[in-house]
Amino acid sequence: MACSRNFESVFSLILLIALFAFGSEVADAQDSSPASVPPVPNLENLRSAGQLSPTASATLGPSSSGQPADTQLGTGLARTQRQDRMELPTTSGQYWVEYDIRPYTQNLKNVDRPQQAIIDWIIRETGSEVWFQEPVGVLTADRSTLRVYHTAGMHQLVAQIYERFVNGNQEPQVFSLRLISIGNPTWRGKALPLMRSVEAQTPGLQAWVMSKENAAIFGAQLRQRPDVRELQAVDVVTVQGQSQKVDQLRSRSYLKEYAPNTASPWPPVTPKYEEIQEGYRMMFSPLVSLDGRSLDAMLKCDIDQVERFIPVPIDSPTQGVNLQIEIPQLVSWRLQERFRWPTDQVLVLSCGVVATPASTVQNTLLGGGGPNVLGMNRILPTSMVGQRSDALLLVEYKGSGSNQLLPSAGAKTATNVGGTVPGNGVQGVSRGRY
Repeated sequence: MACSRNFESVFSLILLIALFAFGSEVADAQDSSPASVPPVPNLENLRSAGQLSPTASATLGPSSSGQPADTQLGTGLARTQRQDRMELPTTSGQYWVEYDIRPYTQNLKNVDRPQQAIIDWIIRETGSEVWFQEPVGVLTADRSTLRVYHTAGMHQLVAQIYERFVNGNQEPQVFSLRLISIGNPTWRGKALPLMRSVEAQTPGLQAWVMSKENAAIFGAQLRQRPDVRELQAVDVVTVQGQSQKVDQLRSRSYLKEYAPNTASPWPPVTPKYEEIQEGYRMMFSPLVSLDGRSLDAMLKCDIDQVERFIPVPIDSPTQGVNLQIEIPQLVSWRLQERFRWPTDQVLVLSCGVVATPASTVQNTLLGGGGPNVLGMNRILPTSMVGQRSDALLLVEYKGSGSNQLLPSAGAKTATNVGGTVPGNGVQGVSRGRY
């Protein structure tokens, strides 16, 4: 009996020890459950509590100093933060300057983004490469401020252009543009003694400057030639640095292809026509110096002419029906160059013998132009092929719009013209293709 009681006591003790050990393991398992892990702090809550910078990011990456970011976790949050301001490199002595351009832009309320003209002329002066390679540079502007970050030498170039916009003549300026075509380049025989050659960068382009007195003599010589046509004479009124466009275009249609007819079973195909814009487009952007004695101008001219349409036979889905399409034979010429010359002289540019920049429609029965009623100009050979001529562009500065008195003969303008500027010693020069 005593042995039985001792056995029960030992068994009870072992059971209590086992129950105590099992309870400890359950408690440990509960403590290690996901519900007991402290939650990761919310970024928005930390920002609202003022414990985190507004620019902090949860994305790990390189720090602003170029060293790897600290990726150790504290309470579940990466300690990577971005600096509120990133310092620009100063390896070449760059520094930041803000230029006030309101004296220029405040008079151009009706012009969309007038500050773009300042940006364009700065790039023409400095070149575009310096802003996209070492050393690091910044060039940007809004309607009130031009912001530049670069070296001292670059700031000097920027300041020269800036002064011409802000401290130059703010009145509208008048420029005469005359586009002339001459059938034969022999006009040079008598005209070259009247002008002085200027370097040009565009292949095939020749440039000269002449006095306004010699320009009048040159005009008289041209009027005696039967192969001279004045295609456009216009007085362009523009503000410093702003661009003006002049163009004369016409549409030429041609049979491009045949498409399957999905509307009806007959005819099985239908012709599709395309249009080509033929003529010329010209962009002119002038910038007068502070003293008014010299002039920089950016000239861009595109000439496109359809010499003829070449017929090409194609297979027809209908037996006994001949089909053909037309391939345009184009002659094009491009000019984009900056020039500088004295304001009391006239700039003369010759493109050489190129496509005639004419826009006279020739829709004769056998000639060029779009398809006529009978379509004979698509079947019979035509004698009206694209012509070539020597194209001349004459650019003359006529002064401020407020100083103009009389309208120039044959010129189209919204203001009076006629003023001149005293002579000076500035030499005409091409400033390169920008």
